[in-house]
Amino acid sequence: MAEKRFSFTQDELRTLADDILKYARKGGASACEVDVSEGFGQSVTVRRDEVDTIEYNRDKGIGVTVYDGQRRGYASTSDFSAASLKATVAAALSIARFTAPDPAAGLPDAVLLARDIPDFDLYHPWALSSEDAIELARRCERAAFAVSPEIRNSDGASVSMQESHFISANSLGFMGGYSSSRHFLSCSVIAGEGDDMQRDDWYSSKRDPAELADAEEVGTFAARRALARLGARQIPTCEVPVLFEAPLAAGLIGAFVHAVSGGALYRKSSFLLDSLGKPVFPGHIQISERPHLPKAFASSAFDDDGVATRDREVIVDGMLQGYFLSTYSARKLGLETTGNAGGSHNLLVKPGAHDLDGLVRQMDRGLLVTELLGHGVNYVTGDYSRGAAGFWVENGQIQFPVHEITIAGNLKAMLAGIREIGSDVLVRGSKHCGSILVDRMTVAGA
Repeated sequence: MAEKRFSFTQDELRTLADDILKYARKGGASACEVDVSEGFGQSVTVRRDEVDTIEYNRDKGIGVTVYDGQRRGYASTSDFSAASLKATVAAALSIARFTAPDPAAGLPDAVLLARDIPDFDLYHPWALSSEDAIELARRCERAAFAVSPEIRNSDGASVSMQESHFISANSLGFMGGYSSSRHFLSCSVIAGEGDDMQRDDWYSSKRDPAELADAEEVGTFAARRALARLGARQIPTCEVPVLFEAPLAAGLIGAFVHAVSGGALYRKSSFLLDSLGKPVFPGHIQISERPHLPKAFASSAFDDDGVATRDREVIVDGMLQGYFLSTYSARKLGLETTGNAGGSHNLLVKPGAHDLDGLVRQMDRGLLVTELLGHGVNYVTGDYSRGAAGFWVENGQIQFPVHEITIAGNLKAMLAGIREIGSDVLVRGSKHCGSILVDRMTVAGA
């Protein structure tokens, strides 16, 4: 089915990759790696029951990296003709010859490359016409407006389908690739009027369109979230526990990943330098990396270098067991790649016993954060300051919505001060994580 939906077959992509490797070898490259990809998609947005946008995309491209010893050059093209392929290789070789040598540059060790490429069920085409996409978006938005007359306006409901496939190869004999899909349904609405207007949204994203949340369910939930924020107020400045709702909790795990990734480490721009084998989280926190989960967004048999991926434990009893390293960053650090060129793969944060309501009761008094604003994170020092909105909690119960506040702390202390992980696990990209209760932060308010 994949072959019929794309302009090129997987075999044709393999042939293009093989041609690139041959041209590089003839041009005198000591090594070469190439990525050949093709993708297409459709996105539709409806606002107030009228079609706002319809977008189609179809893209293809080839990226070529060549090595002249320890010198590296890169060039790319979207033209798949033989003349263009030769010119692209020539351009990459020219760049390499004028680049300073880099001892860390080069392909991975051959023994680390992936040889078996299992099918992780990542490709599920969606035969969705524009008309059907528009109707689906309308159903979603109509459901939101039907919740309450207090839903006054809409930022729109969107439906998107995206499909792609690729082949990666290098001159050590590695060649692999696969097809994948990602489909999306979202709704954003505005409740209230005048000085008390609140916006909120919700979305569902899956590899398989059959697993997307029901359109009415997404719209209804977005509306209820917006309505719950009406009557928001400020609170006095205080130091209290802060509970990050699951969609935001993934961001805290992302900050940890950034801090223990190769680029930040060898540049010494991380607040978690030299943390390997040391406690980063409390002893009850466990984080696993599972690259081979069926249908997951960050599943792959190999990383961007072609290195085979594997299951591993990243955090055991709060202790850091391994960094996130590519071939290049590992060499810069004098370590071995962890198969993370291109990022992390399906990080599973072990959930605790309580769902979000249970965590609210556990917190007793503090702030439940449901929205973050701005980008006030310093990854060198760990200083963290973000605009926020959410709900004030007293006696284990939500009392009223809160806005126009700032939460501040230090990421190192925040990670070490995680009291509990929720059982309300939500998948956001490569992170599978429930809500996170942090023991104490500064909340700056009125």
